[in-house]
Amino acid sequence: MKKEIIDKIKKWDSIIIHRHVRPDPDAVGSQAGLKAMIQDFFPEKTILLAGVEEPSLTFMAHMDKITDEQFKRSLAIVCDTANTDRVDDQRYSQAADLIKIDHHPNNDPFGETVWVNTDASSTSEMIFELFLEMEKDGAKMNDNMARLLYAGIVADTGRFQFPNTTEKTFYYAGRLVEADFSRPDLYNYLYETSLPILRLEGYVLSELNILPSGAAYVNLPKDILSRFNVTSKEAASIVNCFSTLKGLKAWVFFVEEEDIIRVRLRSKGPEIHKLAARFNGGGHPMASGASAKDWSETDQVIKELDELCK
Repeated sequence: MKKEIIDKIKKWDSIIIHRHVRPDPDAVGSQAGLKAMIQDFFPEKTILLAGVEEPSLTFMAHMDKITDEQFKRSLAIVCDTANTDRVDDQRYSQAADLIKIDHHPNNDPFGETVWVNTDASSTSEMIFELFLEMEKDGAKMNDNMARLLYAGIVADTGRFQFPNTTEKTFYYAGRLVEADFSRPDLYNYLYETSLPILRLEGYVLSELNILPSGAAYVNLPKDILSRFNVTSKEAASIVNCFSTLKGLKAWVFFVEEEDIIRVRLRSKGPEIHKLAARFNGGGHPMASGASAKDWSETDQVIKELDELCK
């Protein structure tokens, strides 16, 4: 599959790379890291990044402005995106050819070429595997590519703490840090926070609801987000702020937006992805997302999470 993807990359002069909406560091890291890798080995090609720019991740990369006409004559590659409705910039469907590269369960297959590896810690890890294949043809380590892929791996493994971290993950990280970039600077960018988010974190720690089963939940309605001057996207950054709590098995953040309530599930043992799937979502066994139409539906999520932890 990696050879097939490389053959397609060689074939096309124009390539547009996508990722999912509301991106995290792995989404941008795999997307922009792939661009850096291709551009370094094929400098004559036009490589563009699609999607709405996320201000908190501009330290990683900036997105490009792309015309409809460019899509029609390009290969599109979608990274780190399980479902078609989550692809940032739906014009990907207008591209002349389409590749999907992802580490989430392939519940929504799309694209002429599909490479999905649920055993990978991150899509950034998969992009590095693609580099290793290109290295056989003479590709060299690119400092910016290494910085981006390392950031994606670090973020999706929780700084190598999550169960998705494997021996291969550590080996790849070891290769990436051979490149010339500042890890301290990268960590500062990844984990710096603002005063409003820090204060919201204090609220979450004081309002955390813990059940005897080891399940926990936090409600963040719109008026609370407004009180702390924090967006729903920013609130998601503290979903793990109490993950070290003794006896905690799994937890859920309910973050209210204009039309839905975001359901952010995390676990230290019980597999929660099937629960997420029952509420219009999905993801990994230990980290998933879903949505609820109202607060009464969140009660059902709590009930099922409680049973799961029991």
